[in-house]
Amino acid sequence: MQAAGLFAAGVSAAQVARRLRVSRKSVYTWRRAWETGGEQALLSKGPSGSDCRLDERQLDRLQQELDAGPAAHGWTEDQRWTLARVAVLIKELFGQSYTLRGVSYLLHRLGWSPQVPQRRAAERDDDAIATWIKETWPLVEQRRGTRTRGSASKTKQANH
Repeated sequence: MQAAGLFAAGVSAAQVARRLRVSRKSVYTWRRAWETGGEQALLSKGPSGSDCRLDERQLDRLQQELDAGPAAHGWTEDQRWTLARVAVLIKELFGQSYTLRGVSYLLHRLGWSPQVPQRRAAERDDDAIATWIKETWPLVEQRRGTRTRGSASKTKQANH
């Protein structure tokens, strides 16, 4: 709506773009719409994209099933909901096919966020690491200073 006021005042497209911090291309598109349909043509048409294929009741059920965990649906090897698993669950429960990106959007809508597992060796021994840091690392640190300084030049320096 600010752009419409600026157009009516005769402000140039470059100035409108600068003032509203948008691209000139957007300003030219808005100006064409404004010239043909007035301010009404600049009103928002709402969010774009397709409507959700699951109704509110189905979304509530999906939330309950996700809360029950993957093991309740046969995935017992780990307790993570992957996008692929959720897509399979949606297909089984509601007969709707979703892409992985579509599942991601759906989960975001339900308030779920992607969780990145912590990368850590299963065989990690924290006591052994603490002992190494306490006993071995100081010895390594001491040896580091015994090197002699040399020249960065690739040629050998002449002895005078």
